[in-house]
Amino acid sequence: MNVQTYLFFNGRTQQALDFYAAAIGASVEMLMRFKDNPEPPNEDCGPIDPEQVMHASFRVGDSVLMASDGPTPEGAGFANFSLSFNADDEAGARRAFDALADGGKVVMPLGRTFWSPCFGMLVDRFGLSWMVGVPHKP
Repeated sequence: MNVQTYLFFNGRTQQALDFYAAAIGASVEMLMRFKDNPEPPNEDCGPIDPEQVMHASFRVGDSVLMASDGPTPEGAGFANFSLSFNADDEAGARRAFDALADGGKVVMPLGRTFWSPCFGMLVDRFGLSWMVGVPHKP
């Protein structure tokens, strides 16, 4: 069994994909716009912009995440979870943290903790919560 994260960006998926590519080296593996859907749109979904992203998958390191412009499930949002990004070293953690924090909000500045030589938390410009750190090396 494999559980994957699926993110809804409410019409800003392309912006988010571009941002994550620049910030942390994410790469789009697949992208399909609503206009490319081989079936007619489901009328229950309401009006849909054909240029918006129907489905995308993108890679960050060894992880694959999925994303869409919607329709967003009612009540869904980016609450009560964070994506955790582990860098190889402190310099990489600082680069990723600073890039992700650009236009967002730092929740916990990068610093030393008992579990990591460099760890911090932020919410990016899309409202997605991140924990950035370096794994502790015994």
